[in-house]
Amino acid sequence: MTSDCCFYMFLLIGTKVIHDSLEDHVSGVGDRCPLGYFPCGNITKCLPQQLHCNGEDDCGNRADEDNCEDNNGWSLQFDKHYTKDKYNKMKSLYAFQTKTPECLAGAVPAGCTCQGLEIFCDAVKLHAVPSVSSNITMMSLQRNLLRKLSADIFKKYQDLKNLYLQNNKIRAVSERAFKGLYNLTKLYLSNNKLTSLKPGVFEDLHKLEWLIIENNRINRISPLTFYGLKSLILLDMMNNSLARLPDKPLCQYLPRLNWLDLEGNHIHHVRNVTFISCNTLTVLVMRRNKISSLNENSFSSLQMLDELNLSYNPIKKIQIDQFDFLTKLKSLSLEGIEIANIQRRMFRPLRNLSHIYFKKFQYCGHAPHVRSCKPNTDGISSLENLLASIIQRVFVWVVSAITCFGNIFVICMRPYIRSENKLHAISIMSLCCADCLMGIYLFVIGAFDLKYRGEYNKHAQLWMDSIHCQLVGSLAILSTEVSVLLLTYLTLEKYICIVYPFRCLKPRKCRTISILVLIWIIGFAVAFIPLSNKEFFRNYYGTNGVCFPLHSEQSESSASQIYSVVIFLGVNLAAFIIIVFSYGSMFYSVHQTAITATEIRNHIKKEMILAKRFFFIVFTDALCWIPIFILKLLSLLQVEIPGTITSWVVIFILPINSALNPLLYTLTTRPFKEMIHQVWYNYRQRRSKRGKGSQKTYGPSFIWVEMWPMREITPKLTKPVLCTDSSDASVTTQSTRLTSYT
Repeated sequence: MTSDCCFYMFLLIGTKVIHDSLEDHVSGVGDRCPLGYFPCGNITKCLPQQLHCNGEDDCGNRADEDNCEDNNGWSLQFDKHYTKDKYNKMKSLYAFQTKTPECLAGAVPAGCTCQGLEIFCDAVKLHAVPSVSSNITMMSLQRNLLRKLSADIFKKYQDLKNLYLQNNKIRAVSERAFKGLYNLTKLYLSNNKLTSLKPGVFEDLHKLEWLIIENNRINRISPLTFYGLKSLILLDMMNNSLARLPDKPLCQYLPRLNWLDLEGNHIHHVRNVTFISCNTLTVLVMRRNKISSLNENSFSSLQMLDELNLSYNPIKKIQIDQFDFLTKLKSLSLEGIEIANIQRRMFRPLRNLSHIYFKKFQYCGHAPHVRSCKPNTDGISSLENLLASIIQRVFVWVVSAITCFGNIFVICMRPYIRSENKLHAISIMSLCCADCLMGIYLFVIGAFDLKYRGEYNKHAQLWMDSIHCQLVGSLAILSTEVSVLLLTYLTLEKYICIVYPFRCLKPRKCRTISILVLIWIIGFAVAFIPLSNKEFFRNYYGTNGVCFPLHSEQSESSASQIYSVVIFLGVNLAAFIIIVFSYGSMFYSVHQTAITATEIRNHIKKEMILAKRFFFIVFTDALCWIPIFILKLLSLLQVEIPGTITSWVVIFILPINSALNPLLYTLTTRPFKEMIHQVWYNYRQRRSKRGKGSQKTYGPSFIWVEMWPMREITPKLTKPVLCTDSSDASVTTQSTRLTSYT
């Protein structure tokens, strides 16, 4: 007895072990492969998804070179006859089917042509169906002026197999219009003005295989609409006005339906009962509808489905077991759908899935067993790297180094130079600090790119949701906004002192420092406000791998979009307009003053130097900000922007000002050039005297005359005075200021 119990116990344990191992073998294919990998036809070897269909046998059994094209369902066969240009190329299909070039249908109406038993009356301005021989097998009435199909109008053409009525103006079809067409296999009613189809209208079309009714205005259908279509394989109702699907089984009278295309309608909901009788359906396309939710069993009866396309619907949530019954599915399209609750469990039952399409490439990590996952990049990042392009990966370090070095050089150099205008020097150093933050931002992005090199897809979502990404994005916005405000402040100071020279008061230390502190406070507020309320702003900085909120997405909250627009198209655009206007006014003021001067030639020379400097300042500002304004505006208008453009803007265009400001505002100024010349001269003198054994000599200190050149202005002008009519005084003062800027 004891031995029998032990035997049954071991039998049960053995059965359980075998069952578990078999289950693991079947269901664990995707789980045994890491993120971003797919199996080589078995579970013994996994390859990265980027090696799928690369032209090389990486698996050894060529399993990685199978299923390269997404020809699932009917696609492979259907594309031969039904391409994108399907209707314009139908004549080639007719010619293929024609057995003889001679007309066997007797007399045909004027303007029509005949080949064998096929009649072509395309674009001949027919208002009614012509009367021709009853033994014809094909009739093409495309691009005519037909408005109505009356009862029994085709009844005598019982041998008709193909009927083409697309691109007419048909508004009504009698329920007896197609009576007697027992042999019809293809019917085209596309590009007309149909609003409804009466029940039983296709009752006699027992052999019809293709029914194409796309680009009409049909707003309702019922199962009885398709009564009699026992042989129908393809039903195309693209781009109609269907707002809802019938409450009864749609395929009740369509026992052979393979392909159902409902793209471009206004369907809001998919009921559980809709597809319950569609047992033979292999392709279901519901792309670009208005479906916001899916029931748990919406597709449970579609066990033969090969291809399912739900792209670009406002679906807010997908059930965890939504696709559990679609075990034969090979292609799944979820493009344009934000799947907030995405997880690997959703796609695990889809063991035959070979092609999957998402909105974000990061989602590919949740379907690692799928051979082809698109997109594999968002233009900024890829499955392997935070920065997809090798050019981006190299230049992020180059631009970072240039930006940091230039600004740190100016910051370190300023304290060692005696300047009569210390306040202007403080403003320039503040600007350099802000621009240096942009270099640090790029450095951090480059560092995290190195950290995730080769396996970014495993960490993409965590990185974009992390506090590191939020802080890095805040740093970039802080740098950008403080730099913009400081440039505007410096420009307005120059504008006042040049355009109104006699009203320009020497800036006080308290006022200047207060303005600088206020600018930094505003910059910090703008950068860190989105981090203060996650529910209000959501993941403001984590919409892409570089953590810069340049481009709006539909998934963003309205608060985020408004906030982003206020910053980029409000504050920054206004600052840019002020800078352009101020420099234009400054140049015009100097030009008008030069006209009254006695030394015209000297003033023209100075005017040209000033024009060049002003041009380069405005040009670099425009080069930096105009692409950003355009990009933000297009994003606001929901124009699809490739991520590649965003990455180039962030790495190459956005840092332009930060990298060039030290050059424009310090390194190319006349005082700096004179200092370099003097240092070089002293160095040569020192070497020359050392060679002669002389004692060491020291050069004089250098005085930078920058914003307010006090030595060149007479004592009377150092105090505030009212503007006079003396052109000589105005010319002298503006000449002095012109010299200081060039």
